[in-house]
Amino acid sequence: MSTRNLSISLIWTIIVLLVMDFYVYAALRKSIQNSKWKPYLNVFFVVSVILGYIGFYYFYFYFTVKPLQMHLVPNLAIGFFFTFMAVKILLVLFFLFEDVFRLLELIFNVIKSFFMADKKINRPGRRGFIRTAGLIVAGIPFTTMLYGITKGKYNFKVNKVKIAFDNLPKSFEGFKILHISDIHSGSFDSHEAIVDGIGLVNEQKADVVLFTGDLVNNDSREIEPFIKYFKDLKAPEGVFSVLGNHDYGDYKKWNSEEDKEDNMQLLYQHQKEMGFQLLNNENSAITRGDETIGIYGVENWGNPPFPQKGDLDKALLGREDIDFKILMSHDPTHWDKKVISHPTHIDLTLSGHTHGMQFGVEIPGFKWSPIKYIYPQWAGLYKKNNQNLYVNRGFGFLGFPGRVGIWPEITVIELTRNMKNNV
Repeated sequence: MSTRNLSISLIWTIIVLLVMDFYVYAALRKSIQNSKWKPYLNVFFVVSVILGYIGFYYFYFYFTVKPLQMHLVPNLAIGFFFTFMAVKILLVLFFLFEDVFRLLELIFNVIKSFFMADKKINRPGRRGFIRTAGLIVAGIPFTTMLYGITKGKYNFKVNKVKIAFDNLPKSFEGFKILHISDIHSGSFDSHEAIVDGIGLVNEQKADVVLFTGDLVNNDSREIEPFIKYFKDLKAPEGVFSVLGNHDYGDYKKWNSEEDKEDNMQLLYQHQKEMGFQLLNNENSAITRGDETIGIYGVENWGNPPFPQKGDLDKALLGREDIDFKILMSHDPTHWDKKVISHPTHIDLTLSGHTHGMQFGVEIPGFKWSPIKYIYPQWAGLYKKNNQNLYVNRGFGFLGFPGRVGIWPEITVIELTRNMKNNV
């Protein structure tokens, strides 16, 4: 987008935000004026608006200048911008709904006045219960999102999954995979939280760690302050990784193609420093006795505009005949569009990418997030054609600096043999 178009978009965005602020205040004004807390409520509203615009500034700055590291204050400001926007959108919807009925009522009163001796037209005012209901409903995202930007974004959850296979080699019964994805190191604002998260990974004592991409947001240097922590990731069979769409540096404007390529080479170097074995359309194997399972990794493959660099045929080369195969592919779209229909059977695919939108509801027996309308496979375990996909909800966060209901995930997948077919 050109600088001129970006400026026009910014101006229109600010105009829309201002209109929303005035509309919401006008709708709430009567309740504020009649309250004994009037001075405090006016100050609260003004301060909230100012903080929202400060957050918008940081949000705009973040996605144009793209800093290498974020800090607590900018993240909190951006988070408050999102939080206050959610509240305002809900209030606007409530009040617009009411205004439609007020307009219809006014039209009815005008028509009725023609048939009445008294030509006075009753102009309907706002109903107090609508304002109250709107504030109560808007209070739900306000409180949950405040939690999400302060505590929720580092509320790491260990999800344990056991998957049975007909063809799992006997010596790999109980084999544990530690799956993480979407680190997004440029978004972190707490070193202590990351140390805790990595400690939680190591506590699982998995046999292998598989990372499915998006180490950074835009620039390979983002990971540098955290390399010393991720070097501590340990597993007997090692740590394997693949690239995600953010790892290519496509979302940052570089001075030249050479600079962009240097950034890519730096990412490869940092992966080595952390002890990650990067599989770029490549494979490896884990052997126990005379039995082997294959580990395969493809570069990112997703629906446009996301890059389609993944080459499953190339990743399989040299180890096509291994009976049991685990594929790392960042975007779950790849599984749906390419992996399932591929002539080579892939037993388990591991992905990330969606973050579960960092917002949703997960309770026993029910799981929902708006991201499901974009990605049919967006979080957890999926099965089709005797093939399995696990979509990790992400270790880090991006854009909205928080998580609400969809917590950062550390997945432990235990492989087991299907005993019905292995007696």
